[in-house]
Amino acid sequence: MKLFFSCVLSFISVIGFAQDKTHTSYVDVNYFRGNIALHNNEILHLITGHPDGVILSWNKKTYGFKDWEQRFNYPDYGVSFAYQDMKNPVLGNNYSLYAHYNFYFFKRHLMFRIGQGMAHNTNPYDRETNFKNVAFGSKFGSSTYVMLNYKKERIFDRFGLQSGFSLIHYSNANVKSPNNGTNSITFNVGLTYSLADKDLEYQHTLDKQADQAYSEPIKYNVVFRTGINESDIFGSGQYAMYVASAYTDKRINKSSAVQLGTDVFFSNFLKEFIYYRSVAFPEDGLTGNEDHKRVGIFAGHELFINKTSLITQLGYYVYYPFDFEGRVYTRLGLKRYFANKWFGVMSLKSHGAKAEGVEFGIGVRL
Repeated sequence: MKLFFSCVLSFISVIGFAQDKTHTSYVDVNYFRGNIALHNNEILHLITGHPDGVILSWNKKTYGFKDWEQRFNYPDYGVSFAYQDMKNPVLGNNYSLYAHYNFYFFKRHLMFRIGQGMAHNTNPYDRETNFKNVAFGSKFGSSTYVMLNYKKERIFDRFGLQSGFSLIHYSNANVKSPNNGTNSITFNVGLTYSLADKDLEYQHTLDKQADQAYSEPIKYNVVFRTGINESDIFGSGQYAMYVASAYTDKRINKSSAVQLGTDVFFSNFLKEFIYYRSVAFPEDGLTGNEDHKRVGIFAGHELFINKTSLITQLGYYVYYPFDFEGRVYTRLGLKRYFANKWFGVMSLKSHGAKAEGVEFGIGVRL
């Protein structure tokens, strides 16, 4: 708990700089309590209580002084810190830090927040001292949370209230086994506090017809991604992976583009897994020399939010010499553009609900 309170104090001490002429800011603190969803029978023995915790957030409000702010109905963006007591000493506790966006609906009374960040677990799997924790295989992992709240600001002076539901996901994306992860479904109630005396006026200068009519010629993209991961065999070792991608995209309006392309996967963990299967299960008829490389084709969508964009892709392996988790794969990720044509990307590749790895990459859009 000392770490939690230190983070809270540090968080509060740096929020004062956030005011400017085109934005205001506010903080909110939410208490949550709920249940760990049984998404995998292997974690059944770990669900022993009702996890609870707090989420503390700083939010920067937009008013449409930039086109993208009007395009997405004046969202907020900011950072969140979360503490969660998993109510099981085997699972330990989680401390997380996120970047998030808040999107608004129904006259800004309904808020949808999505946050992505990193988590620290206090008691991960250890073969000798904590072998029951098959949810978290490492101290550090990724975390995603979504929040759907009814919200009312400035009910009394600068204070407001919000309440609703949150889903909090923890996983290390197969960087290290075991990696069953947890999904907590919770009810939350919170208090908001505006840091400005009053809000600014919302701008309404966007030409929505021109926005929808906007298009660009077909663009060509080349991306190189890498990362580390491990198979589901505990202790089998972490190996580097490499992905080379080439695809075309067509901008259909200011906020969206469609994609079509191909991936080539060099997954060294799979090479080791094939050898393991050939030795441990000779009845499979494997020689151990099967090709671990895979080639896929994919279709995707890119949602542009300022210089950041969200990518979603659905792929199918056309070269698939070894059967591993099926031919269909998905990718969900974030891109950040810089220097006009260049971008960095962080993405999660998975087969259904089964993550294969987190990819970090750099690319160019020509």
